[in-house]
Order: sequence, then structure tokens, then C-alpha cells
Amino acid sequence: MARIITVGAAQLGPLQLKDTKANAIARMIRLLERARVRGVELVVFPELALTTFFPRHFHENLEDADHWFEQTMPSPDTEPLFAAARKYGIGFHLGYAEIAHEADETGVVRKRRFNTSILVNGTGDIVLKYRKVHLPGHAEYDHRRCIQHLEKRYFEVGNLGFPVIRAPMGGLSGLNMGMMICNDRRWPEAWRVLGLQGVEMVTLGYNTPSTNQSAATQTGGGFEAPHLRVAHSHLSIQAGCYQNATFAVATAKAGVEDGCELFGHSIIVNPQGEIMAQATSWDDELITADCNLEQVQLGRSTIFNFAEHRRPEAYARITDQTGAVEPPVWVRPSNPSESDASSSLTRVDDRKAAS
Repeated sequence: MARIITVGAAQLGPLQLKDTKANAIARMIRLLERARVRGVELVVFPELALTTFFPRHFHENLEDADHWFEQTMPSPDTEPLFAAARKYGIGFHLGYAEIAHEADETGVVRKRRFNTSILVNGTGDIVLKYRKVHLPGHAEYDHRRCIQHLEKRYFEVGNLGFPVIRAPMGGLSGLNMGMMICNDRRWPEAWRVLGLQGVEMVTLGYNTPSTNQSAATQTGGGFEAPHLRVAHSHLSIQAGCYQNATFAVATAKAGVEDGCELFGHSIIVNPQGEIMAQATSWDDELITADCNLEQVQLGRSTIFNFAEHRRPEAYARITDQTGAVEPPVWVRPSNPSESDASSSLTRVDDRKAAS
């Protein structure tokens, strides 16, 4: 019997500073109503879906930013969304800013802030939580930038890893689900960790500007054309799906938000890396697709049969190293008999060690 689930990417148009969380929730509930009419069983909302992308706004005192965050989930603001999902029997992925009072790496319990997403099933139960690992941007106000990107100021690196859960969703008794948030999609390691847990559906929310606003680009450090911003986003998601034989629902905010243009282009992708559906507006928009989960089996039984073909002993650098390390410099062998490259490289490494 085929395992099919109908999913929807619920793209949001811009949320301005003046917009309330209640306004955002009302818009999301309207998208859930559209999803019900179309028979959707799982809806994915964007990253930080309850507010404007507030990391572009600087607060000297972090406490002044607390109003952007949720301390419980469901929170008083989000309870109507949970209620609508229960009413319609639709699961959802929600991205939001989270305050948690919990122990840090040293064992000290304190207020901690995370860029978080949750998966909720059609009965309103939270089945999985994820906290963003790959935080872009910077921690202090940068006068060189036209628009700030202060994720490293407002959030800590996620401490939950990349978990996958098998849980009921829609008409399925079990679906292997994992999550990412925004910049995570650009890191193949994130996809592979999910793939190694047999993920079948990756849900992903993002807020990505149409132009690269980094200090480097604004001080002569390079240029990324707007059309390539979309291409690189799609490339990352399509490659991740193909190389890990999984579906993905990638949902954006779109349009001009607080003077910053977000490119949208939400997509649903299959395990072959094909785009099944794509948003075509900068407004609130629902795109849908029927996902036949049997399609994950081809990749997993052939080229991406991890048990047969992976060679972890050759990948040590991936976990042992962060920044790039320059390779040794080739030196012509003094003895003509030493003609293979590995011997000359070994001697170079030996000289480095001796020095």
C-alpha cells in the first residue's frame, strides 16, 4: 500500500515592525483553512513566522528584545493556531524565537535564547523540537552594513543536534521527520545527519534577503547576483534531497519587510531533487504536493545505500576540523625513484612537523 501524504508550504508575505503576533497568527490560520480545502495534512510555516525578522534591528540591552520571543509553546499568542490545527486535523511546522530557562554547557541554569522550530501533529501534540545550529551574521552593531544581521547577538547555537522522529502525521501511522532552519540548508553535513537517521520528510523555514547584505559585500568583498541567491537556495535543497533520498518542504517569508527584500520562492522537493511546486508571489501563498514516500527507496537501495557505500574512515576532517587548512606544497623528489605524489607529500608533512 502506497504511503502518500499531502503537504503544503505556507509562504508568508512580509511582517512589518508594526504587525502584531495576533495579526501573523490570523494570516496563518487563513492559510490552514486553504490547506483544509485542498486536503493538506502537513503545513510548513517560515522561520520566525510570528514576527518581522527582528535580528535586523539592534537592541543594546538583550532584555529589550524579549517581546519577540516565546517562553512557552503553545503560548497565549499561538494557542489559536494550535486550536485551528486540531479543528482541521492538520499538522504544522512553526518557526519562532524561544526563551528557555535551562542549564548551559557549564551546568548553570540561566535564560537562553534560540531560533527554534517545532513539528505539531493533527491532534495538537508537539512531536519534535529543533534549534538552529548554523547561525549566520554577527553579534555586534556593524556600522558598515546597511542592514544588520544580528542572529549571533540574539540566539545561541542550537543544542539539540539534528533530530529525526517517527510519529503519526496526517493519514500516516508513522513518518520519519526532521527539521532545519534557513542557513542550515546550505550545509551538507546537516542533511547527511538527517539522512543517517532515515529521514523521509525535511521541513524547513527561512527568511532570506534578495541581496547579500554582509559587510564583505558592502566593502568590496564580492558580489552575489540576486538571481543566484534563489539559485543557490534551491541548489542546496535539491542536492540535500537527492543525496539523502528525502522529500523537503522549504517555506519562506517574501516581499519587502522593514525595507529589506526577502526573495520567497518557497519550494517542495522530491527525493530525485526535482522541484514539485514553487511559490510565484511575494504574498501569503500556499503551494501543495502529494508526496509518495515509496520514492525514497530508489536512492536508499542504490547509489545512496549508506550501509553499503559510505566510508566514514575517510571523512575524519568533517568532524575533526572547522576552518580550512592549507594543503602541503608539492616538492619534486630528489630521488627519481620516488615518483609518486604521496611520498613527496609525506616528506613535506614530516618537515613541517620537524620545524
